[in-house]
Amino acid sequence: MSSFWSIWITVLTLLVIVGCVFLLVVCNRNDTGIKEGESMGHSFDGIEEMNNPLPKWWNYMFYVTIVFGIIYLLLYPGLGNFKGLLGWTSANQSVTTIAESKAAFEKSEAAYGSEQGDGSFVQYDREVIQANERFGPIFDAFAKTPLEELVKNEDALKVGGRLYLQNCAQCHGSDARGGKGFPNLTDNAWLWGGELAEIKTTIMNGRNGMMMPKGGLPIEDGEINGLAEYVVSLSGRDHDAALAAKGQASFMKGCFACHGMDGSGNKMLGAPNLKDNAWLYGGSRMAIAESIQLGRSGVMPAWKDILGEEKVHVISAYVYSLSQKDESK
Repeated sequence: MSSFWSIWITVLTLLVIVGCVFLLVVCNRNDTGIKEGESMGHSFDGIEEMNNPLPKWWNYMFYVTIVFGIIYLLLYPGLGNFKGLLGWTSANQSVTTIAESKAAFEKSEAAYGSEQGDGSFVQYDREVIQANERFGPIFDAFAKTPLEELVKNEDALKVGGRLYLQNCAQCHGSDARGGKGFPNLTDNAWLWGGELAEIKTTIMNGRNGMMMPKGGLPIEDGEINGLAEYVVSLSGRDHDAALAAKGQASFMKGCFACHGMDGSGNKMLGAPNLKDNAWLYGGSRMAIAESIQLGRSGVMPAWKDILGEEKVHVISAYVYSLSQKDESK
């Protein structure tokens, strides 16, 4: 916050407090010349106004709140850039990377105690420590359980489901069925493999999708429609056989290197299977042609430094269970 806005907020806040004190003092003064308890000479609808003071409990309440407000503003941040005598803050709001967040956490009083810390009181860090103390043993027990057994543990799957909703649903959806550019996790069409270990590796380390390279295919613009038609034919849909035959020649110019000779994909590269009718960016002829012409690139962020391996272990079991449930229907 700039110095101007810091001063502006501080002055306004203090003026409001001073104003409240002034109003209380004025309202408790009897400058009317009329004794307390006597009539003010006004009446309306049979109700006469009397010169009565404010109730003492009301006065005391206002004074207590004013004193409380002053103490609060001294202890906690609230007056512009003043950080408060306690050094309290809700979170390390200035950090921009995970590394900076960890460094700030290690310096805070919450991490090492008042003797070794820097004297700050970061509320979020305190809550993280309390959560780790409470739930850490649970995740440690889950982490020691092989994934093959964890997928049969209903309690672990419930925990994994909550972790998924907190961290994964933003991209893959609350029902895990994804959206355009975000894979459906329930259909068994896995770009990088759907085995338990492969899913965990994907979540832990992330993936940089080797998708369609923009302008990198050795084909002419006039070949795009034929190539799209051939891709449509691979998934068994109705197609123009003559146009698809021309497209097959275009496919063999370079597409097969990633998607395979038969179009079944390559999970080592994250190249999609073009035969399963599961389309990440849309399976219409127009969407396929757009992918060929403009390219596609997807990134799956790594979660090992954000959640830690113990939580990733549980989420992996949950994600695997989603596709198994879908397959059993």
